[in-house]
Amino acid sequence: MHPNRLLQPSAIVRHAVLLTTGALILVPFVWMVSLSLKPPGEIFRASFSFWPTQFYGVENYTKALTEAPLPRYMGNGLIVCALILGLQILVCAPCAYALAKLRFPGRDLLFAMVLIGLLLPHQVLSLPLFVLGYQLGILNTYAALIFPYVVSPFGIFLFRQFFKTIPDDVVHAARLDGLSEIAIVWKIMVPMALPALAAFSIFSVVGHWNDLFWPLIAVRDESLMPPPLGIMAFKSEESGNDYGPLMAASTLIVLPLVVAFLAAQKWFVEGMTGGAVK
Repeated sequence: MHPNRLLQPSAIVRHAVLLTTGALILVPFVWMVSLSLKPPGEIFRASFSFWPTQFYGVENYTKALTEAPLPRYMGNGLIVCALILGLQILVCAPCAYALAKLRFPGRDLLFAMVLIGLLLPHQVLSLPLFVLGYQLGILNTYAALIFPYVVSPFGIFLFRQFFKTIPDDVVHAARLDGLSEIAIVWKIMVPMALPALAAFSIFSVVGHWNDLFWPLIAVRDESLMPPPLGIMAFKSEESGNDYGPLMAASTLIVLPLVVAFLAAQKWFVEGMTGGAVK
């Protein structure tokens, strides 16, 4: 019997599990888009239908863009995410190179500290970071949103794992050509690790674009609010949540992330799997 026929039942089960899991993950997003197209009277109906009886999408999306300064919130998110990502790459790439290709006392201890940093939830550090931000006088500024994330243990770990797959002969050849260690990082290692860079960029941007906990602590000025904090403007204690515009705003906020992931998914998969092969 052909080997592919023996694997066929397991392949069917595997695909069924993947399709079921994917459908469960997509249900909240489909519901969000559906609610963004419905008038208030249809949102709380007992029966669910994706397409509304009365199309209310224009009103909801117009209200989402005008009732609160949503473009301003998204601009803040873009600025914060871009600066965080740039600074993280600037810090993580040299650190990862040192842990992957250089030999020095305490290297294994430093790497162990990176792994410990991966285990610590960021919320654990919120109080000391808040106190430090107060002492530095950066609260309620862009710096308060950026500063706590400049060093990323996950970024260091991911780059280190990818750098270790690059042969040492490449590094030795670069040294023979007269390149300094810093030059090797930016001219040799980082260009060869573009899949890892793409994967980390997606993780970083998605994580900080969707972050609500720290911005809720660090900023009070509405002009500095990132998207997740900004859409709380649609919440009203007196009249209740305005779910239609809220779902429309949420859809607009999620859309750039979906587009970015679809555009970079090939590099994302390669970047996540490349460091696992040595």
